[in-house]
Amino acid sequence: MLDKKFFKEKINTEIEKLQVKIDELKEATKPIAPDVAIGRISRMDAINNKSVNEAALRTAEIKMTKLEMASNKVDDPKFGICIRCGQAIPEGRLMIMPESIKCVNCAQR
Repeated sequence: MLDKKFFKEKINTEIEKLQVKIDELKEATKPIAPDVAIGRISRMDAINNKSVNEAALRTAEIKMTKLEMASNKVDDPKFGICIRCGQAIPEGRLMIMPESIKCVNCAQR
């Protein structure tokens, strides 16, 4: 039987850490002012880094949405049950990815 209180705390901790990361990524993805005096190569590097950070931000925001959904559903009797096959999601998977809604086998299909 899953310790739902533990998972709720884990999810909330993950949300807090992820929010810090999202705030940092939002700062890193601010537009690069054209009047800033940096060289051509440095500007190209800054634009490339901005693109990488934008992709990381999108990924982090998706994970945040999933974590928030998991936080709302942790008290649901179906929390920790695969939505596809109905089997229990292994506790180890939920420890690593508390937002998981599928077991490993169903997630790979």
